[in-house]
Amino acid sequence: MTNNEVRVYPSKTALPREDQLAWKIAGVAADKVAVPKEVTAMIINRIIDNASVAIASVNRRPVVSARGMALGHPRKGGSTLFGAPARVTVSPEWAAWANGTAVRELDYHDTFLAADYAHPGDNIPPILAVAQSLDKSGRDLVRGIATGYEIQIDLVKGICLHEHKIDHIAHLCPAQAAGIGALLNLKQEVIYQAVQQAVHVSFTTRQSRKGEISSWKAFAPAHAGKLAVEAVDRAMRGEGAPSPIYEGEDSVIAWLLGGKDAVYHVPLPARGEPKRAILDSYTKEHSAEYQSQALIDLAFRMRSNIKDFDAVERIVIHTSHHTHYVIGTGANDPQKMDPKASRETLDHSIMYIFAVALQDGAWNHETSYAPKRAQREDTIRLWHKIETQEDPEWTRRYHSLDITEKAFGARVEVFFKDGTVLVDEMAVANAHPLGAKPFEREDYIRKFQSLTDGVITARESNRFLEAVQDLPKLAAGELSLLNVALPAGALAESKPGIF
Repeated sequence: MTNNEVRVYPSKTALPREDQLAWKIAGVAADKVAVPKEVTAMIINRIIDNASVAIASVNRRPVVSARGMALGHPRKGGSTLFGAPARVTVSPEWAAWANGTAVRELDYHDTFLAADYAHPGDNIPPILAVAQSLDKSGRDLVRGIATGYEIQIDLVKGICLHEHKIDHIAHLCPAQAAGIGALLNLKQEVIYQAVQQAVHVSFTTRQSRKGEISSWKAFAPAHAGKLAVEAVDRAMRGEGAPSPIYEGEDSVIAWLLGGKDAVYHVPLPARGEPKRAILDSYTKEHSAEYQSQALIDLAFRMRSNIKDFDAVERIVIHTSHHTHYVIGTGANDPQKMDPKASRETLDHSIMYIFAVALQDGAWNHETSYAPKRAQREDTIRLWHKIETQEDPEWTRRYHSLDITEKAFGARVEVFFKDGTVLVDEMAVANAHPLGAKPFEREDYIRKFQSLTDGVITARESNRFLEAVQDLPKLAAGELSLLNVALPAGALAESKPGIF
């Protein structure tokens, strides 16, 4: 890997493009290095994972709305939509929008956390949509997805967006553009312009994940995908972009991130080095914010030692800065303690999640968030006894670049009214690569079958799983086989809009 220093330069410096981060990203995308077998295998796992959560959410309102918008842009020989028959195709940027929303709606797919954070599986919908529309092969798709994962994860390792209240799609959109560029075997100059355009249009604030969290949380990565497709399209037609987008005097770094004196270091593969970053990411066993994963597993383990939840006086979760300030009491969001809060808000309340996991010993993407469940009086009592505190050691481990000690867990203290204290901790979730039971292909398949049971037919399930596991052998024009369709008449219809 190369370590690339990124800083702001005055306009009079005229920074050569060879020294610009966007040019280096484009170089990684244009590098035709072979994709390792283990990376291809993980890409197949993540396509299965995306399909699982997309079909589980296919008739939820935001997904129905996004699909309705996409259906207003039909295109013969275009891109497929989750849930719809493969013969129904739309323009690729709108497929990226609809399918990206379906993948993100439940917040139940893969994750990577470092200086910032990411759901790198969000790269797959726009890259796949373009691949279907332009009749690319399975091998082409693999190369594009490997690139999207690599670029987003490398940006997340080097540049923190959260501390400046910028939403993480600012790293996703250029990664998606780079992945599409690799898929289409575009020249470095074209990818360079597309990446810069993608950066320029995708910087948004974190208000989408603050206070009363709305359905935009699901739409945001899909919006990035749509923007990325459009950015590549413009660049292919010869259009340029604001440049240098990262290092310029009025760039995103200068005014939206660390400022004119900031210095970042972004790792990128050297020329000829395989793109392996997907192997550093991890999926979710439970449908909740990733920082909740280990705590849900820990709650399952601790509950056997709690006989009476009303005997609990208070619970303190000692955890990382990010967990405390984003999904903990450090956020100072009263909505995180509100029984009538939206599903999206409850998903970002570790106090709620830990209380329900303690009481139920199980977690479900629907019933665990149901209004009736959130408004149970005994749950509210327990929930409101929980607080989080930042622990410097958990913060250090959260940000560690050493994969063997990187952790997203916590130490939990349960104080009882009789003066006794129950203490336990967990560093990583069971499904994490270093956890008690890392996810393997059989686990991804089981997740798919569990989430789609009763939604699609067994025949459709088997067909998809057979096709996706044969991904490298799929010929040009066969990528519609990766679509998953519901039985006729099972798709909900959207309210009318403009399109």
